[in-house]
Amino acid sequence: MSGAASLEVTGLTAGYGATQIVEEASFAVAAGGRLAVLGRNGVGKTTLLAALMGLARRHEGQILLDGQDVAALSTPERARRGLGYVPQTRDVFRSLTVEENLVAGLKERPRSALVEAYAMFPRLGERRRQTASLLSGGEQQMLSTARTVLGRPRVLLLDEPLEGLAPVICDELMAALHRLTESGDMTIVLVEQQIERALDFAQDTVVMDRGRIVWSGPSPLLRSDQASIERHLGVGAFH
Repeated sequence: MSGAASLEVTGLTAGYGATQIVEEASFAVAAGGRLAVLGRNGVGKTTLLAALMGLARRHEGQILLDGQDVAALSTPERARRGLGYVPQTRDVFRSLTVEENLVAGLKERPRSALVEAYAMFPRLGERRRQTASLLSGGEQQMLSTARTVLGRPRVLLLDEPLEGLAPVICDELMAALHRLTESGDMTIVLVEQQIERALDFAQDTVVMDRGRIVWSGPSPLLRSDQASIERHLGVGAFH
């Protein structure tokens, strides 16, 4: 398997234990597509990604990766099928060097593939011998993203990758993600609070509120729908 995969989610209800946080979520992303998932804090966006990766309990629904239902598979098996996940917590190995962190993401690929990570984020190459604990928050985000990308996921799930990052780092990260989809290597689902950047990046957007998808469509359409923005994302959401 190689190259981007399509993702189709139908009637997904999920949460933790008996608690349902995401209710009847349905959306689709074409292979190589870019989808933004927007919404206020606490509406279920992180749980949605966790459910796709098998880290939250699925109560109902299908998760189709290139037409194959992966909803009953374990998290490691979903990763083998091509799902990749960069959590909001970044989860780098703080006591390891940058390069050691990246090697952990290679899976069965040769060490020579590390050049892809350094081409994607040159500052990681400059810091390859530093321990991850010495990196800035932005550099740790780059490291977490690059480590996951080295495993060549066909669909990449990103949970608020821009949180707390300087604008110049945000620019670098979003440009790198754009190149991955333009090359046809990856489909990306992006949860993000920086609404303008998310809409600039994604061709399509879904908006969540209280665990449900309440708006779905092309990103330019949401940008022009001020009433929906104010209702579901807040007044002044673009500022």
